[in-house]
Amino acid sequence: MSMRHLLAFVGVAVVVIVTPGQDTALTVRHTLASGRRAGIRTAVGVVCGQAVWALAASAGLAALLVASEPAFVAMKVAGAAYLAYLGATALLAAARRRPHGANAAPGPGPGHELRQGLLSNLGNPKMAVFFTSLLPQFGHTFPALLGLGLVFCSLTLAWLSAYAFAVARAGDLLRRPAVRRAVDALTGTALVALGVRLATTDR
Repeated sequence: MSMRHLLAFVGVAVVVIVTPGQDTALTVRHTLASGRRAGIRTAVGVVCGQAVWALAASAGLAALLVASEPAFVAMKVAGAAYLAYLGATALLAAARRRPHGANAAPGPGPGHELRQGLLSNLGNPKMAVFFTSLLPQFGHTFPALLGLGLVFCSLTLAWLSAYAFAVARAGDLLRRPAVRRAVDALTGTALVALGVRLATTDR
């Protein structure tokens, strides 16, 4: 692969990655809830999911999923339901948040951020469509396709980690009870909306 093709791929990847979506919303929410490390764990989970999709696309397995209407629809519905669940959890947290910042119920244990990031990404079949349509434009062999996919994963990890650092630095302001409720409500609404969009839109 020429440097020109690689730079073109990176340009397309950056535009896609910096566009806010469910991965960004989850990273911001977990960073606010549990700090920078929790945000980075979310990012690692997202990237692990992307790596699975990249490997599947490089091996031709993702194309089989895209070609199978029942399998694609089933995964889309499952992914949409999971996003709606995460959104409802955030909205419930906003409703339960007390004026002085204490929650009515304890949150899940540490490490759940990575799991949520992973499942959120794996449950999005549009990643299969994205990788199977984008990667072959810049590479044709298995090593080239997988290498491009891993470049995409690395860029995603860098971007989401930067988000976690930025949100953590602004933590004193963003962790104020009123702001936390607003952020939980906003991210919850966004995740539910993304779930509805995933369930109702075509490929």
